[in-house]
Amino acid sequence: MRRLNRKKTLSLVKELDAFPKVPDSYVETSASGGTVSLIAFTTMALLTIMEFSVYQDTWMKYEYEVDKDFSSKLRINIDITVAMKCQYVGADVLDLAETMVASADGLSYEPAVFDLSPQQREWQREDDASLTPDACRIHGHLYVNKVAGNFHITVGKAIPHPRGHAHLAALVNHDSYNFSHRIDHLSFGELVPGIINPLDGTEKIAVDHNQMFQYFITVVPTKLHTYKISADTHQFSVTERERIINHAAGSHGVSGIFMKYDLSSLMVTVTEEHMPFWQFFVRLCGIIGGIFSTTGMLHGIGKFIVEIICCRFRLGSYKPVHSVPFEDGHTDNHLPLLENNTH
Repeated sequence: MRRLNRKKTLSLVKELDAFPKVPDSYVETSASGGTVSLIAFTTMALLTIMEFSVYQDTWMKYEYEVDKDFSSKLRINIDITVAMKCQYVGADVLDLAETMVASADGLSYEPAVFDLSPQQREWQREDDASLTPDACRIHGHLYVNKVAGNFHITVGKAIPHPRGHAHLAALVNHDSYNFSHRIDHLSFGELVPGIINPLDGTEKIAVDHNQMFQYFITVVPTKLHTYKISADTHQFSVTERERIINHAAGSHGVSGIFMKYDLSSLMVTVTEEHMPFWQFFVRLCGIIGGIFSTTGMLHGIGKFIVEIICCRFRLGSYKPVHSVPFEDGHTDNHLPLLENNTH
């Protein structure tokens, strides 16, 4: 009984075979079929290589949502060189909540050389060992509230004041003002290697002693998730303006470098995505099956057209046999006359 059941099962499985095997004696090969097969296999190989390169590639997906984080602090990363000595300049932040963050909380003042040699300018590096410092490099980071604010560098050191803040600049001569500056780095949030920010490498040369440089910055909170790094950083866009302070001409203000920033209410989430393997496999099967079906159809159509043309050519070259008349007026349209054999 077990053997019978097994034989019935095997026979049932054979009947369900969707890929019947054709004997080799029934298979006819041709030169045209071999040529089409060679073209099909070559096309499949090329498309498979291209599809594999697409499978290895990644892309960035952008999603937007409202930023609901108001309690955390915003980090500002700064590396700016000003063409004035360190004892004459001061940097701090004042936000809309009248909260002042002094540079002593996280910024360092380092004597530097403002003018760079051609090689240093190419690499944006400095070497102060051989030259007398005539500038001040202000670098470090500050933590501020997540509200609009103004980071500025102006003459004199910042001092606390009940109604805001002030800079002590009484001992500085106006003729010595020079707010030419070079921004080596300015960013918001965590430091992410490889990201080039809009103001990195910016250099401004002052044409007058009393000159104001303004940068209006819009900061967008950004969450970055890639296969190599995950970080909470910030992107920003910036517009620039510079003008000479001349109270007589109606151009009021204070000489210095002012960076007014504002935060966007939207947060961007950037995620690196990759094609899943199952999708790659399905696309690969589609390529192979599609090429087999298409080339088979094209080969059949081409063979059919060639056969029609050849048949017409054969019919055009056929000549009918002429009829032979008899003495009584009848004709023989069937067979040609046989030669008479005389003995």
